[in-house]
Parts: sequence; C-alpha cells; structure tokens
Amino acid sequence: MKWTFFFLTLLIVFTKVNGQLVTYSDTNDDDVKDLKYEIIGKLKGNIHIYKNNHDRYSISLYDAEMKEVSSEKLPFLPDRVINESFLLLSDTYFMFYQYQKKGIVYCMAAKLNNLGKIIGNPIQLDTTKVSFSAENKIYTVINSDDKQKVMVVKIAKPNEEKLNHVTTTLYDNQLQLLKRTEMSITMSERNASLSEFTLDNSGDLVFLKSSGIGNSDVVNKLTLITKLALDDSIHLMDVDLRGKYLDDIRLKVDNYNKHYLITSFYSKQRAGHVEGVFFYLWDKASIKDLLNTSIIFNDDFRADAKSESSIKDALDDFYIRNIVVKKDGGFVLAAESYYTTTTNNNPFNRWDNTSSYYSGFNSYSVYGANGMYSNPYSRSYNNVTSYFASNVIMIAVDVHGKLEWSNVIHKSQRDDSSENYISYGVLNTGDKVHFLFNAQTNRDVLLSDQSISPDGQLVRSPAFRGLNEAYEFMPRYGKQTGGRQIVLPCQYRNYICFAKIDF
Repeated sequence: MKWTFFFLTLLIVFTKVNGQLVTYSDTNDDDVKDLKYEIIGKLKGNIHIYKNNHDRYSISLYDAEMKEVSSEKLPFLPDRVINESFLLLSDTYFMFYQYQKKGIVYCMAAKLNNLGKIIGNPIQLDTTKVSFSAENKIYTVINSDDKQKVMVVKIAKPNEEKLNHVTTTLYDNQLQLLKRTEMSITMSERNASLSEFTLDNSGDLVFLKSSGIGNSDVVNKLTLITKLALDDSIHLMDVDLRGKYLDDIRLKVDNYNKHYLITSFYSKQRAGHVEGVFFYLWDKASIKDLLNTSIIFNDDFRADAKSESSIKDALDDFYIRNIVVKKDGGFVLAAESYYTTTTNNNPFNRWDNTSSYYSGFNSYSVYGANGMYSNPYSRSYNNVTSYFASNVIMIAVDVHGKLEWSNVIHKSQRDDSSENYISYGVLNTGDKVHFLFNAQTNRDVLLSDQSISPDGQLVRSPAFRGLNEAYEFMPRYGKQTGGRQIVLPCQYRNYICFAKIDF
C-alpha cells in the first residue's frame, strides 16, 4: 500500500474524456490543503503558480505535462505578506505585495522573468504610516484591460469633516511613474462608500460613490466619478435611479466603444424583492449618458431561474458574476444564485451582504486565493455553515438596452464544510463560453461542462466521466491559460495539486 500511494502521488496522470485531455500535476509534501496559491498564467510554455505555505513563498513552474520543472523561492519577501497580486505580461510579470514593518505599511512590486526569478530589486511604490497592526490590505492595484497602465489606489478613512482622501499613482507597464494625484471626496451622505475603481486603456480612472438607507447595502443614491489620466481634478455625475433601490452594483469599462457601463439588480422598495436589472451607459466622447433603463424579469424567466424559492423571490439570492462587453456596445451578463445558512437560522442574504465581487469573462482569477476582490461569503460563525450555489442566469442586452436573449444553467450545489468546491469557473474559447462546475450525480461528484454560444444557445455536454475520483476539483479558482485551456486546482487526499484541461 505504501508503494502504491507513492506511485500514485508521483505519477503524472493523463485522462481523456469527452474530447478533453485532463493532465494532473504531482502532489508535493509542502502543498498541504491550507496552501495559499495563485495561478498566474502561462509564460514561455510553462504554467507559473505562486504558493504560500505559512512564511515560505515560491513560484512553481509546470511544463505541458504538468510536471513541476522548477520551484523558485522568493527570498525578497518578508516573513508576513499582507496581500499579493500579479500582472502577467508577454514575457515577464509583476508581483505586487504589501507588508508592515513597525508602524509603516509598504506597497512593493517585483518583476519576475519566465523562470520565476526576480529581475533587479523590488520596487517601492508607496508607504503609509499606521498606528495599528494592518491585517488587511491598504493599497489596491488595478490595471487596464490592455495591461499598458497600472494604478495604485489608497483610500483613507473619512475625517471629521467627512472628507475621504484618495491617493492614486499611475504607471506604465514597466512601472515608470506617469502621474500621482491626491483628491478629497465629500462623504456626507449616510453609509457613503467608494467602490469599483477601474482603469481604462487611456489611463483614465472611473469609480462609484454610493449611499444607502440604514445599515443595509441597498443604494438609493449613486454617483459616477471620473479622472483623466494626467489631470488632478475629478468629474462627478449623479446617476438618476428613478426611484429604484440598487444592490450588487458593478462597473465595467468598454474600451472599444469608450463607454462606462453600470449594472445592478434593483427593487422598487427598500429590502424588496429583486424586480430586474438596471443599466446605465456613459459615453466618454460626448460626456453624457447614452442609456438609463432596466429590464424586468417576467414570471416565465423567474420560474426557470428559481431553485427552491417562490416566483416572487426567485432572484433575491442572485449575484452578478461576469460581464463581457461586445463590439457593438451591447453586453452579456451572468449571475449566480449563492447563499449560506447556519444551524442557528442566521442566513446569508443580500440584505446583510457587506461586500461583493465581480469578474469579466476574461478575468479568470476572481475566486483566486489573493485576487483583488475579496470573497464576501467567507464568514465566521460559531455554528456550522452550509454553502449553496445554484442556477446561473445569463442575459444579453443590446446597446439600446433591449433584451436580445436569456438562458439559465441549472445546477444545485451544497457543501457543509467548505465553499471551495461549489460555484463555477469559465473558459472563453471564442466560439462559446464554457461554465465548469461540480455536479452531484447519485453518490458521485462529476465535473460538468455547459457552454453558451454568442446567440444564446445552451449546450449541455455530458459530465466528465472516467476522471480519477480521488481528485476533487475547485473550478471557481481556475484560470484560463490558453485559447482552449484552463488550469483548475484540486485536492488529492490532504494535498493541493493542479489539473490542466485542454479542450
């Protein structure tokens, strides 16, 4: 048995199912199940994966057969890193990280080559004096879609005058400083907050200021804020919500048409049931809004989308997961039903939600261990928490705000111990977008693939069969590493390994 286990853990396993080739990496004694990791991407034919096991940091390189060809330690990192993120370029990549030393938090960057080795010395981007021990990140690093612009954003807490000080530092893709700006934003409204900081390909910054009622996240006032790349001043535009209450607001840049798109679920009253989706489209060239409208979900769509809820509250547990803009100015939106329950009947629902996350179809690290957006569902309860992820709704909207098509991916997922194995990952192959998720079939959990075409046709492919049952996939943390390739983390016994799937 000892030799059998040794052979299984060291052997590279190939499995061919449904026209897809699945290749597993070896297990490693250091890659325990609580390992922190980030799938960075593919560089010079090798897949780079960042790993953090307590105070041990490294970059592992895997070849086309998912064999670990090298593991490069990162001695330049301090003992405790607050936050890490990565920007993959054509032949190099940057690692951004933060750490605290005494009363100062440092925001740093390191440039790594195709072997995972640092080029030169770490670059200090900014520092902040603090009078406390920082457990969460102070800086947020964002980049444009074309990866030619990088911005470091720091937001201070509002002062007694209810002014929020925001510092932005803009760089090119080699981290050459372009512009540093300090701005003050009035936060006099109750529960006012700043969110959705986004950088377009011109280096212009756009973000949202929202405020609501009471202690909930329901928004009844929204402002779109923009700042040109080399300007110090900001431009504020109040968004007419027309009496709607917004929740789960998302901001997306359309670089091709030079538009800014705001989407959100909405209700007609505070803590009311979700009625539909609100859309707001801002045009940079004309400096005005092109669209302010909404789509109401009818009973047929609600009946198709609901899992165990009634028609009335069928959409109340849905959260926007993906938005992709089209060249004609329209867009496609995907949202997933997600909620938790606890033994003391203290459920997670959208009215006590304190944060949310978003990714586009081309931002595959949304669930990553150290991505920019935190996971709002990792709550700490004294009792047992059960995690649920159900159906996915998809709608396509044209540039005039009219519904082109809609569809629903039906699934039902539950886990009483972890949320790692529920929800889904996406693979965009150009001709369609694949949704990969674990599906319960009798006593087996199988990896399922359902894809959507540009005209809204849903293809329900057979579940992946013939896979090694010892591996448990975590699709939500996967990352696309090629035109028809995705890497998914998985757990083998008490170890983390990775599976490459070639379509």
